[in-house]
This record gives sequence, C-alpha cells and structure tokens, in this order.
Amino acid sequence: MSNAVPQALEDIDTLGDLTRFHARERPGDEAMLFEGRSTSYAELDRHASQVANGLLADGLRPGARVGFMDKNSDHFYEIVFGCAKSNTVSVGINWRLAPPEVAYILNDSQAEVLFVGPDFYALAEQIRGDVPSLKRIVAMEPGHAEWPSFESWRDAQDDGDPGVPVTTDDVAIQMYTSGTTGHPKGVQLMHRCFFDLWAYPPADDMAFNEWTEDDVNLVAMPSFHIGGVGWGLMGLRPGARNIVVREFDPGTTLEMIQTYGISKMFLVPAAIRMVLQHPKARETDYATVRFICYGASPIPLDLLREAIEVFQCGFVQLYGMTETTGSATYLPPEDHDLNGNERMRSAGKPFPGVKLKVVDEEGRALPPRQVGEICIASPVNMKGYWNLPEATEKTLVDGYVHTGDAGYLDEDGYVYVHDRVKDMIVSGAENIYPAEVESALFGHPAVADVAVIGVPDERWGEAVKAVVVLKPGESVTPDELVGFARQRIAGYKLPKSVDFIDELPRNPSGKILKRELRKPYWEGMERHVN
Repeated sequence: MSNAVPQALEDIDTLGDLTRFHARERPGDEAMLFEGRSTSYAELDRHASQVANGLLADGLRPGARVGFMDKNSDHFYEIVFGCAKSNTVSVGINWRLAPPEVAYILNDSQAEVLFVGPDFYALAEQIRGDVPSLKRIVAMEPGHAEWPSFESWRDAQDDGDPGVPVTTDDVAIQMYTSGTTGHPKGVQLMHRCFFDLWAYPPADDMAFNEWTEDDVNLVAMPSFHIGGVGWGLMGLRPGARNIVVREFDPGTTLEMIQTYGISKMFLVPAAIRMVLQHPKARETDYATVRFICYGASPIPLDLLREAIEVFQCGFVQLYGMTETTGSATYLPPEDHDLNGNERMRSAGKPFPGVKLKVVDEEGRALPPRQVGEICIASPVNMKGYWNLPEATEKTLVDGYVHTGDAGYLDEDGYVYVHDRVKDMIVSGAENIYPAEVESALFGHPAVADVAVIGVPDERWGEAVKAVVVLKPGESVTPDELVGFARQRIAGYKLPKSVDFIDELPRNPSGKILKRELRKPYWEGMERHVN
C-alpha cells in the first residue's frame, strides 16, 4: 500500500506517489503552465490533496467513479491526482458526444461527482435528471447559478494529504472506448499501468523515451484520450515542465514551440499535417524540438518527408490502444527512411517488457509474414472492461489483449497493421464503430438497410461513409440523413458522404460483406487502413 513519499523516482508506482515525490524533490519547479496560470509541483500535490479531501467529504468510497467533461486544463490533472489520493477513479468523458451518449457513460460508471466545463453546462443540465447516481456537480469556471466553481470548492477543503491506502492494482483511470455493439466500454487502467513499463531497461534506440526535468512537454491531445492523459502523465512522471493547451490548434502549437521551447510532443498525423499547412510553419524556430511522437495511424511518406524537412527532429511512431494504456510498440527515428523502406510500413517493434503474437481464427500463433489478429501481452494491459466480464474474457486471453487489428510480424519482430478484424473506423485518431452510426441512421423512416464503412481521406486518414438502401417509394437527401443522425450521435461520427444503392452485398448467412463495399475505395493502396 502507498501513502508515504517514495525515496526515488523508481519507487513511484501510484499516481498519488508521483505528486508526493516531486513536491519533496522539486517543490518550486513548474509542473504545468495553462493559459498563463502556473502550477508548481508543490502546488499540484497540495491541490490534489484538496480534491481528494473534497471527494472524501462528499462520501465517496474507494472505487467510486468521478466524471470529468471539459477541454484540456491544468485542473484536469489536479482531479486525476486527487482521485488517486482518495482511491477513487477518474472518468474522462469525450465532450464531443451527444447528450444520450454522455448520460450512458455517467450511468454505466455510476459516477457520483461530475466536473464540467462552461461549454458543456447546458448539456449537463439537460441530462442531470437522467443520472441518479450523481451527488454533486462542480463547474470548472465561476458563474454557474447552482454549482460551485472548481477553485472555490477545492480551496474550501483541507490541504493535508489524506493518506488513503492505495495499491498498484487499484483502478486509477477509466476510459471509454466506442463499442462494437453500440455502447462504449469502460477500460479500467490500474495505477501500475502508468509505471510498470519503466522497470524494463530501455533499448539503445529509445532516446525519445528518456525524460528529464529539463524537458518541456506539449500536452495538446484531448484528455479523454489515452494519447492526451497518458502523454500528460508521461511528462509529469520525471518532473518535466508541461505546457497544457485547451485543445489542439496548429497556430497555438507553433506559438507554444516558439515561446516555451517545446522539446517533446505527441500529435496524430492529421494534426502534423495541419501544423505544416499553417502559414507560420516555416517561420517558426524548432531548435528545441527533439522528438515528435505520433500515433493512431501510420504517417504517409510524403507527409513524413515534409515534416522532417520542417521540424528537423526525430520522429517516432507509437502503436497501441486504450486497453494497453497506449503505446505497446515503437518505430524509432532510425527506422524512418526518407527514401521509403519496408519498416516504414510497419508500426514498429515492442517496447521492452511487451510481447506480440499474431493468431489465426482458432487462436493459434502464426509464423512471420502470415496475416492474423495482432495480440499484445504487456505489464500495463488493462484490468478489464468495467462490469463486462464476457467482453473482458474475449479481449484478454491468457494475458494478451486481442486488438481487433489484422496484420503480421516480420522476422525481426516488427508488426505490420494490414487491416481490421473488426469494422472500426479511425478518423483523425477518433475510433468510430459502424454499429453506432448504422443504428443512428436506421431509425429514419426512409431507410430500409444501411452499412457504414471507412474510406480513405487525405486529411483525417479515414472518413465515414454510409451506404444506404431506401424503402420502396421513399426518398431522402444525404443532408437530411446526416441531420437525422446528428440528434443521436456525436458530430465526428456522422457520415461525411452517403451513397444510395439497391441492395447491400451479403453472404449466405445474411452478414453484410463490408470488405466488398470497401474494396472500390481502397483500390491501389497497399493497406486497407490509412
């Protein structure tokens, strides 16, 4: 159990220990800077204790869930660490979701407290009566007529460390991933998920993963994604300086690099493209930037060439999923060949401590170069899905997470993502499951049948396309269909295009042949993911 300050960085194995350690070792150093508001490591630790004591005063017991729905801020991390110190679980909510989707997550997690930002007050007010588990709502900014502001609520609490016992196997963060059956699943990440990979000696080509207190880390990806909260915690663990931006914006990214001397950042390829397209991209000084890590999709070779020419730094591809607490493999800068090579088509090799295998439909391991489902065994794999034992058993098998990605391993252990076993669409790093979109469209009175697929998109990697069969005598425009679905699902899940056909292709058992639907759009491309 952990309720004392660890003696060395290597002794940190819970999130509460992280702030305790740095409050002792570097109390005056800046932990985070957010829109002009600076927080030292001592202040971060004290604020985390105040949040923890506030949650305890509200009657939350170990394992209780605490929701957060707002864009990025320094206060988000105070809440994460406050949950850690009170042995409660923070639940980041995708603020792009529609009201019914937010209500589902709050009810599924049985959240007892919700921290909500001003852009989403109306949404929270709309669904408040549908979430009986909520004991308290805290407004992240002052001015709400009913709810206390975060700082006033926090500062009314005792700032002594509550000393609640916490184990490394206790759940720290619960993140929701889109569900193949229409509902998202709560991925339970334990405290040790954020530390255990550090116990393994790094390989020679892992300089990108070496952090010091001199690093300046840009935290720009959304906090409800593992690429957001995970990257923020990555910079806080070694005591680095973390520049937090409310949401990704290419101009803001360039300004932060120039003003604060960013040394490391994580961006999705679509975001890298947006930065390069900004008018000031070639006027900015990138001398301090050492590494840019990217993930969620491979990077097109032409985009990589342009990025390396402009940024003049090392690029590292990361591959993983929420269920593996983010990165399980890495493609180091040394394997990024501007002339193009086979490894540039891979997602890299496993981190030390991680094992990969590719299996057939019977679960048997396949030899190199044979395509099957990619499986990941990692010391930081999830505990399981919240209250979904059957889904957990299907995904976590003998210590391996079955990713749903189809691919193969080469003779050197590099993994190549070929296609998706599941139908998931990845658009701008957002996971979109066709079943959710199909369900939203199917309720329209003119729709007889519908299939949703991912098609190549230059900006976002993939775009959502709906293929619709209309009922006899009915008519509807694409805009009308999209408008109908907009009331039911988040905007980023909506189809970007709609095709009408007479009949969907099906196999003898009636299953829609989505590969046949996808094929014309992916012709000429080496992989059926983008």
